[in-house]
Amino acid sequence: MRNLSSAGLLDLWDRGLTGSSGAELHPIDRGLLILAAAFSEIPFDTLADWALGRRNGSLAAWHVENFGPRLDAWIECPSCGEKLEFEVDARLLTGKGAEAATVIEHGGRSFRVPTSRDLARIAGEMDAAAAAMRLVEGCCLDADRAHASSESAWSEIDLEEVGEKMAAADPMAEVRLTFQCAACAKEWSEALDIAQFVWMELNAAATRLLHDVHTLASAYGWSEGDILAMSEARRARYVAMVLD
Repeated sequence: MRNLSSAGLLDLWDRGLTGSSGAELHPIDRGLLILAAAFSEIPFDTLADWALGRRNGSLAAWHVENFGPRLDAWIECPSCGEKLEFEVDARLLTGKGAEAATVIEHGGRSFRVPTSRDLARIAGEMDAAAAAMRLVEGCCLDADRAHASSESAWSEIDLEEVGEKMAAADPMAEVRLTFQCAACAKEWSEALDIAQFVWMELNAAATRLLHDVHTLASAYGWSEGDILAMSEARRARYVAMVLD
């Protein structure tokens, strides 16, 4: 796994803002972009076919290497709107997870665990039940899955049981956190979107770097390249002297 330089981090951030069409990149694509920077020796298509648990664990490991183990964030209580701060140790999330080739069986059919490519295929689906059905169909390895779909062969029980088996086979695919509101005692759980969280950290780090570049370039006339080539400690000391 490659640790990014300051210049490399800004370049990754720049590429992660928008796609070739000019539209904002989806969090799934941003997660893959970060993986591609971390594992430059692995083809992008291969990364897209990693099981979600392996993707999430690798993104968490990248966060540990580049930003440290703490994931600090806040969430709003769905009942009263109170803001709750929370912290997660990213080192607990760095397991590789399942391989995409992991196969489960249900109702005489075989399924693989989902990948980033599968999530991208259903990203535009607004109906949760329809999204679940499309995900299960896309992960079905049997040649007759299209025929099964046309006959609406997937019951709610089928979808639920296949989903449970997928979760058991790749438990890092969805990390859920449990919360209790200190203000109203509401209890609930939320999924931790690791790809989105890591991007937010990268965006914050890039913003700080751009601020440093602006401060030092304005004060000394140095180029962006020269400023980014400094060590973090030296750059911070110069910024502190300018702002003193």
